[in-house]
Amino acid sequence: MDYETYFSSAPTAEIAQDLLGRLLTFDTGKEILGGYIVETEAYLGKNDRCAHSFGGHRSSANEGLYGKAGTLYIYSQRQYFFFDVATQAENEPQGILIRAIEPSLGIEQMQLNRHGKTGPLLTNGPGKMMQALGITSRKWDCQFIGDSPFAIDLSQRKIPEKIIAAERVGVTQRDPYWAGQKLRFYPQGNPYVSTMKKKFFQKNLGWRLTSI
Repeated sequence: MDYETYFSSAPTAEIAQDLLGRLLTFDTGKEILGGYIVETEAYLGKNDRCAHSFGGHRSSANEGLYGKAGTLYIYSQRQYFFFDVATQAENEPQGILIRAIEPSLGIEQMQLNRHGKTGPLLTNGPGKMMQALGITSRKWDCQFIGDSPFAIDLSQRKIPEKIIAAERVGVTQRDPYWAGQKLRFYPQGNPYVSTMKKKFFQKNLGWRLTSI
């Protein structure tokens, strides 16, 4: 399946769950860095008070959300960068924030990019993940993922043993209804999930023994 079809083939919350266990990679030009997606957040566009496109807000800063399905929306807060992918049809500004990955490729370089951080601290948050990948600008904002150094493997994935749906992070100050929507998804017990406490870590990292 191609990216545009995939990112418009189902409701955004369903796609956010299907992304769990898929390999996200970044090609630095020298090596491939990346890992398995373990945490996503769905943002449902113009009606979602927690979305950057709420009310149809549109500017050069969030234009990526209005692109065709599979367009990258990379934004920054302070010194950190965040990785979103637009979903649904062009001009229907919904998207998915990739919050964390379980590192599997180029781990040594990612540790260098994170100034020696190891274990879950390497990539257990959206800003940490992008820093680990070496992303220091919005250079690929508004680009279609298939035309960028980023890739998501749509041919196979690890299967979560149990997917947890929870409230999104950092939006409690907004509309109580939307802040309370359970639109953040992750495999139960995966240590690389941004809010996962050590006592809940699972030996299988939250994956089934078999995958497809």
